[in-house]
Parts: sequence; C-alpha cells; structure tokens
Amino acid sequence: MSIILEAKGVSKHFGGLKAVEQVDMQVKEGSIFGIIGPNGAGKTTFFNLCSGTYKVTSGQILFGGQDITNLPPEEVAKKGLIRTFQNIKLFQYLSVLENVKVGCHINTKTSVLDAIFHTKTYHQDEEYATRKAEKVLEEVGLTEYRDWKAGNLPYGYQRKVEIARALAAEPKVLLLDEPAAGMNPAETWSLLEFIQKIRDKGHTIVVIEHDMKFVMNLCDHIMVLSFGEKICEGTPDTVKNDRNVQEAYFGRGIIQKSNELSQEGA
Repeated sequence: MSIILEAKGVSKHFGGLKAVEQVDMQVKEGSIFGIIGPNGAGKTTFFNLCSGTYKVTSGQILFGGQDITNLPPEEVAKKGLIRTFQNIKLFQYLSVLENVKVGCHINTKTSVLDAIFHTKTYHQDEEYATRKAEKVLEEVGLTEYRDWKAGNLPYGYQRKVEIARALAAEPKVLLLDEPAAGMNPAETWSLLEFIQKIRDKGHTIVVIEHDMKFVMNLCDHIMVLSFGEKICEGTPDTVKNDRNVQEAYFGRGIIQKSNELSQEGA
C-alpha cells in the first residue's frame, strides 16, 4: 500500500511550550491508523496541524505526495483530508438527511445570490447534495433514520451521522477525533464495526482515541505520543507490550512495582 498522509519532523510550539516535537508519521492508503497517548500528549494538536487548523512551527506535511504544510483548513479539506471533532457538532433540529447534505457543500458551486434567487446552479447543487447524502446513508446503514431530527437520535447514532456527514465530502483520508468519547460499551463496539465498514469501502482512517481496548481492536497501526513526542509506533501488540507506553499511561513507579511483585510471585 502506498503512503497517503505523511508528517516529517513536525513541531508546534506555543511560545516556550513544545506541544508537538519532531513527529514523523506515515499512514498507508486503505488502513486504520491510531494515535494514542495520555491527556496532554499533543494528539489533538497534531490533528490540527494535519488539517490546517494550526500552523506548523517546523517540519512538513504531505498528502498524496503533495506538500500541504500550513495550507488553510478549507484548502486541505478540498484536497480530501476531512476531520471530525471530539464534540458532536450536528444541527440538532435538522433531519439526518439535511445534516449529511451539509457535508456536500465543499463540492458545490452555489453562491449567496444563487441561493436567494434559486438559480439553475442552486437546483443542480441541491439535487447533487440530496442524491449524495442518500447514497452515503445507504452505504453506512442509516437510511431508516434519514427523516429523524438529529437531536432525537441516541448519542451513538449522532456520532455516526457526524461521520456520515464527513463522508459526504468525499474524503481520501478521514480524521476522527475521539469518536468513542462518552459512549457506553455497546455503543463503542457498534461504532468500531461502523468504522471498519467504512474502511472496507476503501477509505483511509486516522483516529485519536483514549479507549485503549477500542484502539487495539480497531487499528492496523498505532503511534503513541507523550508530552508531544513520539515514543512508540507499530502494531497493536507491539504498542501494548512496549515499556515506554506502559510508563506513559501508568507511571514508572507503578510499572516497576508491578514487575517486582511479579518476580516475587515467581
């Protein structure tokens, strides 16, 4: 598989604070790539650098082989790098279909005047958005909820609608920022299967998540950040058994004590 998203020595400094420091990353096309780390590790900041929300202090970000370093977020999105946010941002009083149609705007040409006077361009874009949104809902299994108000859906389904809206923008890579946050175990497992289904349809996915069990069962490859630096990268098994990762999550003292107890038990 070819590399579709790459970071080379990417850093972000806020004054004297090094939020991200010299991070390298390579995401293969068609994979699910996880980014994990304790609170304050720099995960969301790194996402914001990739999506253009923050400016890179140093380093380079490549997307499909093209340099997208410090491009505005809308330009990054137009190239096919689309992200969701930790907090759900649906239009609560609009239908599921209408929410997903919003994701199509990046590929439409309607201006303010077109919308006011209902020009031919407006009608063509409306037809395109409706057709595209219905197709996305069908692909992800949400068609039966198309006419529901988004705010009336259970939390787990609201998250799925948000992801469907991102898919309507026709992303080449989908960045998911803590998609399982606030979910119960049943909702989390349903979301895991939902994301796998999206990958199986040909999408590349990069996900930030605190839920270790979720990440270990979902991702093909994982990068671990701690205090803005990459401390480990590899398969779920490699990451799970890495001492630096264990110390970052549980503390060096706890790991040492655990090892001592294990040796005494032996």
